[in-house]
Amino acid sequence: MTLRIVRLGTPRAKGEGTRIGTVRRPPRGVKKERYARDDWYDVWMPELSPSPPLVAKALKAETEAEWKGFVSRFKAEMAKPGPAHTLDLLAALSHDGDFSVGCYCEDENRCHRSVLRDLFKDRGAKLG
Repeated sequence: MTLRIVRLGTPRAKGEGTRIGTVRRPPRGVKKERYARDDWYDVWMPELSPSPPLVAKALKAETEAEWKGFVSRFKAEMAKPGPAHTLDLLAALSHDGDFSVGCYCEDENRCHRSVLRDLFKDRGAKLG
């Protein structure tokens, strides 16, 4: 039983379980009925993605200092009650089932899913 952090749109790993899209917008040019079939996601959870202004900030971050500024602001957004409760729930569920969360970004190191990985780790999630 584990929680995996994945890139949406990539082939699913064996036993990956339900894939949760933690993105602000659905994939462009993909019909809703194809999201799961094409390995995007089974469930859309935009509450665990950065706010639109913060997404813009992340996309413009060129320096390490700018990226760290994004990380700090995103962690502040995730510390609000709604997202924090959702993170707590998913961390707890990671001990009883297989599922994944993800984003579209190619490089996890410059993606909010790297921050989600740390937030789940801090909550004791079982990560795979």
